[in-house]
Amino acid sequence: MNSRLLTAIIALPILILSIILPYLLPGIPALNWLFLVITAFALGAGLFEFFTLTKKLELKADASIAYLGAAAFFVAFLFDAPRSSPDLLILTFALFLILTLITQTFRFQADFSKMLTGVGVTILGVLYVAFLGGFIIAMRIGFTETLVPHLSTKLLAFFFIVVMGADVGGYYVGKNLGKHKLIPKVSPNKTWEGVFGGLVLSAGFAAISTATFFPELPYKFSIPLALAMCIIGLFGDLAESAMKRGSKTKDAANILPGHGGLLDRLDSLLFNAPILYYFARFYF
Repeated sequence: MNSRLLTAIIALPILILSIILPYLLPGIPALNWLFLVITAFALGAGLFEFFTLTKKLELKADASIAYLGAAAFFVAFLFDAPRSSPDLLILTFALFLILTLITQTFRFQADFSKMLTGVGVTILGVLYVAFLGGFIIAMRIGFTETLVPHLSTKLLAFFFIVVMGADVGGYYVGKNLGKHKLIPKVSPNKTWEGVFGGLVLSAGFAAISTATFFPELPYKFSIPLALAMCIIGLFGDLAESAMKRGSKTKDAANILPGHGGLLDRLDSLLFNAPILYYFARFYF
């Protein structure tokens, strides 16, 4: 058994359990926190890995300010700021931007020529990982009062099943049948065959989701949505691959044997989280 499969066998049951426990035991609201804690850990680790990449390029991000900003966004998303208080989200970003500029003005007194890149990668890391990832938190928190029972659980299950289906289909089809490179300068292992495999499996998993636990999302929406998520996730994967190639790094980290780092697994999730969140907000 290869390390990639073994890691999935260990990690997936924990993730699945954290998603469905509030559905299985609705009388215990505190169970929502299991998923939120796992998400917070994953986003924190992803942010650390992002700054590890920037450190190799000597871009001098300020990790302490970044984690403070990430924590502020986490709290804002805990209150479902995109729906209930969008002004809070805007204020969080404004204060983070102001604080970053103030602190970096003093930090770079010895060499102001590095200030712009330092500020840029600090802000980018927080927006890329904590802001986009915050919509995963909002999916857990923001759909408790809807006409669809357990909508947050169904959305999260659909989210991870479709994105992981695209990843699995792309990886195994590309590895075994891939002959035509997609964009070798960005990701040398990506192939057109792998893209097709990801599209087929993500659409298939979306159809299974509709047929089993998510009948409120009919096939005419679930399958096109899954195809769109597969393509968006591919761009997320390519963007992260470009960052790694820029820092001459194969994997963001080695925390997940056979998978690389958490950022390597978050890339397509981060791009898709706001897409599914706002689809659900407008559709349901």
